[in-house]
Amino acid sequence: MPSAAPVTTPAPPPEAASRSPWRSLRHTGMRWWSAANFLSNAGTWMQLTVQNLLVLQITGSAAATGLSVSVQAAPALFISVFGGAAVDRWPRRTTVAVSQALLGAVAFTTALLVALDRLDLTGLLLLAAVTGVIATVDGPACALLGNDLVPAEDLPSAIGVGALVHSAGRLVGTALAGVTVGFLGTASAYLANGLSFLFVASVVPFLRPVRDPRGEGDTGPRAAPSPPPPDAELSVREGLAFFARRPRLVALACVSAISSVFGRNYGLTLAVLVTGPLAAGAGAFGTVSAVLAAGGIVGAVLGGRLRRPSVRLVGVLAAAGGLLQAVAGLSPSLLVLLVLVLPMAAVESVSDTAMTAVLQTDPPAHLRGRVLGIWSSIGTVWSLGGPPLLGLLMETAGARGALVGGGLLVAGTIAAGFAVRIRRPHAPVLIRPRNGETALTKALETAA
Repeated sequence: MPSAAPVTTPAPPPEAASRSPWRSLRHTGMRWWSAANFLSNAGTWMQLTVQNLLVLQITGSAAATGLSVSVQAAPALFISVFGGAAVDRWPRRTTVAVSQALLGAVAFTTALLVALDRLDLTGLLLLAAVTGVIATVDGPACALLGNDLVPAEDLPSAIGVGALVHSAGRLVGTALAGVTVGFLGTASAYLANGLSFLFVASVVPFLRPVRDPRGEGDTGPRAAPSPPPPDAELSVREGLAFFARRPRLVALACVSAISSVFGRNYGLTLAVLVTGPLAAGAGAFGTVSAVLAAGGIVGAVLGGRLRRPSVRLVGVLAAAGGLLQAVAGLSPSLLVLLVLVLPMAAVESVSDTAMTAVLQTDPPAHLRGRVLGIWSSIGTVWSLGGPPLLGLLMETAGARGALVGGGLLVAGTIAAGFAVRIRRPHAPVLIRPRNGETALTKALETAA
């Protein structure tokens, strides 16, 4: 008798890739990292809530408050690129653990000096400067460590979850600040922040990068980077050259610049619109701020559903936000403004998620720290220079004119950029790979 043919069952169809905004949390490391970041954000916002009050209490000067903020921001403006280069050189988990421990030490020192009533303006500014210097390394190191914990396709989800964690930490930290300071004093906020930094530092050694599921080894954002080649050193110039010759990154910088100056500063433009042309009070602006926050949360959830964010998507969303801003500037009533504010904030949040995902995955692994350092310097320029420029525009054109004109300028500039991009062919970027040889490489396969 002929032998019976083996019975075969058809292979199940491949499971569709998840688009859940929470998919990054299926990784154990990401769950621990999110919990640690929540506590750290809550501690940070406890400290920030009372910091201005502390400066006023010590100095009695509002100008000193602004000076302390500027001193802490100055390192990001001038040396972030060197901090990013250090992140590219040093082991990532060790870098994060050490930087978090140092930030905790600064917070504990501040708490002790406040408790002993020994903190003067000089000491306060010195501690602010030290915090700013440490942050130039801690910022890119923490961002890239988060990338290590998830596969590349889950990075938008991780960024969206991070945005939600930041918002939740801000709410909890702000709420706890008043209660804690009321019962335990101002030093308690710094003490709590120091403890939150130590918790993050204690969690980091137990985090493990996600391995490439194809068994090809650790690649890209899935694993901690291996040390750069000996001849790479801490080449800041290499990072600057890559950024300047990478059209995607230059385009992101241009979108960020135009949006930061003529859009997004809703705490300024909408405050003037609500209390001026719309003739509403401070309470009404509080309502607008709450709707903006809700829109940001909605946008973070929607952004987490992205799988392959692109520069084109960032530009489209930024242009859409500019058009919504222009329409909001024409709002005849507070109710109409509230209807427009929610999608404005949501579009901005999705755009931020897409921009961050492209920024953190487009450069080759051995250059990502330097690219994030350069980006931090760029962002600091616009965060410091944008509000005064926007304020000058409002003085000239009024709140409505600033919103309408600024929104149209954002959308028009991005549209012009798209037109130029279509006419100009894309040229590959020359990148020196890890083995020191020269080759034409595509950095990563992020859509243009």
